[in-house]
Amino acid sequence: MPAHTTGTREEWQAARAELATLEAEYAELERRVTEQRRQLPWVPVKKEYEFDTEDGKKTLAELFEGRSQLLAYNIMFGPDYTVGACPGCTSLGDELDGPRLHLSHRDVTLICFSRAPIDRLIAYKQRMGWQFPYVSTYGSDFPFDFGLALTPEKARGIPQIQEMVSSPPEFLKDWSRQVGAELEDGLREAPSFIAFARENGTVYHTYTVTAPDPFVAPYHSFLEHRTPKGGGDEFSVRRKDEYPD
Repeated sequence: MPAHTTGTREEWQAARAELATLEAEYAELERRVTEQRRQLPWVPVKKEYEFDTEDGKKTLAELFEGRSQLLAYNIMFGPDYTVGACPGCTSLGDELDGPRLHLSHRDVTLICFSRAPIDRLIAYKQRMGWQFPYVSTYGSDFPFDFGLALTPEKARGIPQIQEMVSSPPEFLKDWSRQVGAELEDGLREAPSFIAFARENGTVYHTYTVTAPDPFVAPYHSFLEHRTPKGGGDEFSVRRKDEYPD
């Protein structure tokens, strides 16, 4: 239980009013960040990419399903993962089908990418009960070109990754067992949201954000942050079908 104080209703109201001032400042900063995000230049995607989907091969433009905006979450599920996708990414995936319904009516197609072969993605999707399109980037340059994955050579050149591989904390050892991959392979996947736009027949890359940015987290973690205990510092994450109860 985190340290806390107790007090009167009047003391709580005064402290809450002080916090409200900070929250208003935070909201204004977030508004400015959103405005600057929308002002990022659009970069034309000139390279031809082809993806494996449940309905066969598709181009990047075809993934839009006729809409003008595409938002995709890259689930950490590399071809070397023998057990399943990252449990944290899986938790985020659990919460995408609800928003997807609303986004589809707002000119946004929401999908997920992973580098594992399509047959393994389909099996995992069925296990988790997901409805969103799950697209494989297996054998494509796409994840490497857009920073959704690292080649072994690039990963070896990143000191933070090499430090985690050489001296991993316990939660990373557990994570490695949960996905069934060696850390040097597992950590080459980047949990990221990536956005594209389609205009006059051209596809543009508009935005990417990668963990540990707070946006790349399951929605239930945002709710948990508003609870008295706030979720604590527990790093262990389970898939929804692996809770003991």
